[in-house]
Amino acid sequence: MPLTRLGREKQMTQTLIDVHSVWGWLAIVLNGIAGVSALVAWKKPELRGRWVWVLVIIAQVALLIQVVLGVAAVSDDGVTVPRFHMFYGFVAFITVGLAYGYRSLMSERDQLELFYGVLCLFLMGVGIRAWLQVAA
Repeated sequence: MPLTRLGREKQMTQTLIDVHSVWGWLAIVLNGIAGVSALVAWKKPELRGRWVWVLVIIAQVALLIQVVLGVAAVSDDGVTVPRFHMFYGFVAFITVGLAYGYRSLMSERDQLELFYGVLCLFLMGVGIRAWLQVAA
């Protein structure tokens, strides 16, 4: 039986929610790995290099994609989520932007790896808190 337009829209929304759920864990794990890697590189300067920044960029882009997926999912009138879930997404999105703006302050002190290590671990925690809002 062919799907009606409303049926297709609901199916697309559910697919978007499923992708948002899986992508959320990917963003959480990537930020955890990037955070630990950046902190190790900060502590051991011989491990510093482009690989740390590629990992950090991938983790933060994954998080930004996650927020965009969430915004797209809640744009459907039939989708409701806890307000704190959306708040944590907003916090993560703003944090990435602010960190990018303040990165030059840390590079002068040779602490950029420390800054991004703590930042990525913070973003991992924000992602876990956001997940806990919908898991409860």
